[in-house]
Amino acid sequence: MENSPTTIGPKGLIKQHEFVRVIIQSLYSLGYRKSGSCLESESGVSYKSMNLELLESQILQGDWDGCINTLCAIQELADETRASVLFLVFKQCLLEYLIGGDDTLALSVLRNQVPALRMGKENVHNLAYSIICLKEMELSKADDNVIHGQRKNLLTELGTLLPPPTVLPERRLEHLVETAITAQIDSCDYHNSVEPISLYEDHNCSRDQFPTETIQTLTEHENEVWFVQFSNNGEYLASSSSDCTAIIWKVLEDGRLSFKHMLRSHLTPVSFVAWSPDDTKLLTCGNVEVLKLWDVETGTCKHTFGDHGFVVSSCAWFPDSKRFVCGSSDPEKGICMWDCDGNEIKAWRGTRMPKVLDLAVTPNGENLISVMSDLEIRILNVRTNAEQVIPEEHPITSLSVSADSKFFIVNLNSQEIHLWDVAGKWKKPLKYIGHQQHKYVIRSCFGGLDSSFIASGSENSQVYIWNRRNSRPIEVLSGHLMTVNCVCWNPKRHQMLASASDDHTIRIWGPSRSKNIQR
Repeated sequence: MENSPTTIGPKGLIKQHEFVRVIIQSLYSLGYRKSGSCLESESGVSYKSMNLELLESQILQGDWDGCINTLCAIQELADETRASVLFLVFKQCLLEYLIGGDDTLALSVLRNQVPALRMGKENVHNLAYSIICLKEMELSKADDNVIHGQRKNLLTELGTLLPPPTVLPERRLEHLVETAITAQIDSCDYHNSVEPISLYEDHNCSRDQFPTETIQTLTEHENEVWFVQFSNNGEYLASSSSDCTAIIWKVLEDGRLSFKHMLRSHLTPVSFVAWSPDDTKLLTCGNVEVLKLWDVETGTCKHTFGDHGFVVSSCAWFPDSKRFVCGSSDPEKGICMWDCDGNEIKAWRGTRMPKVLDLAVTPNGENLISVMSDLEIRILNVRTNAEQVIPEEHPITSLSVSADSKFFIVNLNSQEIHLWDVAGKWKKPLKYIGHQQHKYVIRSCFGGLDSSFIASGSENSQVYIWNRRNSRPIEVLSGHLMTVNCVCWNPKRHQMLASASDDHTIRIWGPSRSKNIQR
């Protein structure tokens, strides 16, 4: 039956006996032993191959010569695999000979048969040493149950080494189904849901569950809105504006956002904000002004960093929520690491230090990524101080890191967004095009389920969204009246997106079935 030519399926690609065999395996692994046995009987297909059944019988009965002959006769075995499984068999065989007091036979096997496997002298010596140690441990308790248990363990080890069709990989049917589902998800441009995928039909998400319509417009800012960022728990949104204020908004259960705190203390436009990883603190930075630390719950300013003329381009937190770094466009300031009390812990500065335009710390805290002098990205391993440099051909305006710490994106004024790997293995980035960016700072972000999407603002007043696998946008969202400076995807609500614009508003985007809310 194993070599039966019968195929099934519309395209005739599936061998019937293999299909039945993996179904039988699945029934047994799910605990439906009676059903599995019944299918074996009715189909004439056995879950276990003839070679495997023979090996099981020989090993459990201690027929080592027969076991060795069977393994040598299996044609599908590569020489290296055959040597590995025979090595395990000889190990058990030698142990039992020694336990049984047949030292002469054990020595003969060790001298004559094991070296033929060409496993190397060191492995043979290690085998001899381990057998002696095992013998000393097992002699006092070597009853039939112990020997039987060792033989069962040997069968389990062989099962991980022997290839198909002798042994089926574990849970083969589940693996095949998951592979098919994964392929369908990968080809789905709008996949953005954590709901389990149904097997009853091919998977294809519609855009109905994707943020494509404005569901709320926030109008509290009195001037251009430059920056928005959701908290890490997805329960708050912070925004900053050229009206010299920042606002903290609360995300309600129904998806609406309500005003929580107006942060007034800066004397100049507030260029950006940064949430601490534990979401209890918020940093705000004035344009060519001080950096301020706020308590999220009370909305009070806890500390002010720097003085008048302090030039900070960006800042980022470390995972402990106790330290952060800030970069300056003033080369003399460089990059500083501070604690929340204003104590400088570490600094990277000097005459050769270029100005820092943007920076980020990977969520795992391992790498500090900086945009230097428009055209250069530096990735510093904080622990080892190892550094890699990635050059770009066009000026970089902003930087964003993925939640898994593996990737980052940069916006270029050449109207491209580049995706790089943090590990530095890629020689070329993935590129995304379609939006407009010539002269302003435009910020983009990762978002959606598994950070599968990239969203960006644009100088033509629209929001662009790409699936990371495709260079062209899958959605272009209209609604703003002027340049969209920044976008941010809610990290917990994958269907919620926020955008900030020069038209003085923040738009909250959601699925098309949502009702518009005007605040």
